[in-house]
Amino acid sequence: MNDIGRVSEIVRYPVKSMAGITVESTAVGWHGLTGDRRLAFRRVDADNGFPWLSASRLPELLLYRPVGVSESFGEPLPTHVQIPTGSRLAIGSTELDALISERLGSPVELMKLKHGIFDEAVVSVINLPTIDGIGRELGLSLDRRRFRANIVLETERKEPFLEDAWVGGALVFGDDDATVVVRVTLRDLRCAMINLDPRTADRDPRIMKTVSRLNDNHAGVYGTVVQTGTIRVGDRVRLATMHD
Repeated sequence: MNDIGRVSEIVRYPVKSMAGITVESTAVGWHGLTGDRRLAFRRVDADNGFPWLSASRLPELLLYRPVGVSESFGEPLPTHVQIPTGSRLAIGSTELDALISERLGSPVELMKLKHGIFDEAVVSVINLPTIDGIGRELGLSLDRRRFRANIVLETERKEPFLEDAWVGGALVFGDDDATVVVRVTLRDLRCAMINLDPRTADRDPRIMKTVSRLNDNHAGVYGTVVQTGTIRVGDRVRLATMHD
């Protein structure tokens, strides 16, 4: 195994497409980070195979912030959502459903999914040099929240898109008995979500165009959990190959 760097940031996204919650440590189970993407708004009148509401359809969702913590479902989940006006509405309340329905212009209902709702795999990882490299190309300092990764790494090597070479290997986090192992399964093919500023929900199509030009529209990787445990900010990260 080769040392590649450290964990810089850990983020769970309790409600699909809403703001994330940064944590210093978290348990990681077979279905990803505890409390991650367990809640999502279902579009009641959706007529396709993907009924879940995302910020690509309603960008202002990024400005809604899950707050409070309850362990009543066996993992940390928010009790309320702070809306852009500053008010707080209870998770699962008719008021919250009605507000999002009004903003979207069609009915939605908030649902809890035991194993979460994910785009490709249960854990997403990106490296700070990748974000920095995309930003340099644009002459911008990019907010890492655009990329909505669960785990942000800072590697010793500073080239962008190092993550591509990790596919097929495994990321090993920490040194103690709670070491988490994530098998890297595929590159993260980006969508227009990265164009949305997490502070304002404004669109900047240059972001996705730049990622497409630099790396075939991929930035970061997805993985599956092959050993559960706890990860912490600052944990050492090693890359294991298929032969390790």
